[in-house]
Amino acid sequence: MRIALLTTDNREHYKTYSELEPHFGAAPEALLAGFRELKDLEVHVISCLQQQVRSPEKIGPNIWYHALEVPRVGWLRTGYQGCLRAVRRVLAQIGPDLVHGQGTERDCAFCAVLSGYPNVVTVHGNVAELARLFGTRIGSYAWFSAKLESFALKRTAGVFCNSAYTEKLVRSRARLTWRVPNALRQKFFSPASPIRRDERRIILNVGVISPRKRQLEMLEIGRHFHKEGVPLEFRFVGHASEGDAYASEFVKRVTAAAEMGYASYRGLLTPDDIVSCFDECDALLHFPTEEAFGLVVAEGLARNLRFFGSRTGGIVDITANVPGATLYEVNDWSGLRADLEAWALAPRCHIDASEIMRARYAPQVIAKRHLEIYEEVLRRR
Repeated sequence: MRIALLTTDNREHYKTYSELEPHFGAAPEALLAGFRELKDLEVHVISCLQQQVRSPEKIGPNIWYHALEVPRVGWLRTGYQGCLRAVRRVLAQIGPDLVHGQGTERDCAFCAVLSGYPNVVTVHGNVAELARLFGTRIGSYAWFSAKLESFALKRTAGVFCNSAYTEKLVRSRARLTWRVPNALRQKFFSPASPIRRDERRIILNVGVISPRKRQLEMLEIGRHFHKEGVPLEFRFVGHASEGDAYASEFVKRVTAAAEMGYASYRGLLTPDDIVSCFDECDALLHFPTEEAFGLVVAEGLARNLRFFGSRTGGIVDITANVPGATLYEVNDWSGLRADLEAWALAPRCHIDASEIMRARYAPQVIAKRHLEIYEEVLRRR
């Protein structure tokens, strides 16, 4: 079977066009790792970028990579017409059995449904729901993206939903849905290195610095614990956008917190560094207002971290019947603070969740399920 996978190359997302290797979001990266083990599957990864980049022809024994340069005018301002034409040209050369659009945030789903080939779409983030929750301004980037999401979902053969929450949101707009979680990258299942720790607990937060992820509120909890003498350090990892008011305020406050010794900010880390960072910490805190899946939650549990999080979206699915995970209502800050303090003062205990995460989210498991669905779609046609 020959598949075309449309996904965003992070060299476009972060404008790092000089890099020689493509790299993708965590979930597509893990899925591709699983695809590499399916010998009867031929995969062509296609990404649109606004500048020309140098890339290898193949990124796996059965995986080809196609970087398409599309001038800025061909993106959202023209309804991704430039991206669509570029994708159609390369698809005519490849001749895939099926096209898979990874994500509705940018051009991928839109180009998949108008590709002229049988197609499916994966929803990674619920664009229309976020636009509704945050009252997106009419005519803005997010508003257009939400409209294009609904356009794509209504026209594709079926939608991969990474959680029960996502499936509920898209079911009325899709012909068919399948609940398929995101895969974890294989490195999160590697043996943990024993790290010597002092008496102070370290709690980690990973995610884009944003109001939805609520890092400023977490810093306030850290400040309170510092004043009360609770031996707990907060550690933050994630991208902080320059010029964003929330991110700028966070950087200012966390810099002051680092001088006082109760919090630190590591910025955006490489995959290898993030695994090491997990292993240096005792727990993971993920407390968003909305979350389609919450891949970082599965990553933390795969490293056997104690988990504290909000009861929303895919977090509920990931933590179901998993030891060492505690959920709270989205605005239950008092309950979270009380449990964090009790945990920080109690003796350490080992959490064993890695094998559950492996059984649910290993790349091979998720890739095999994708192949089953591809075959189902083609049979239906």
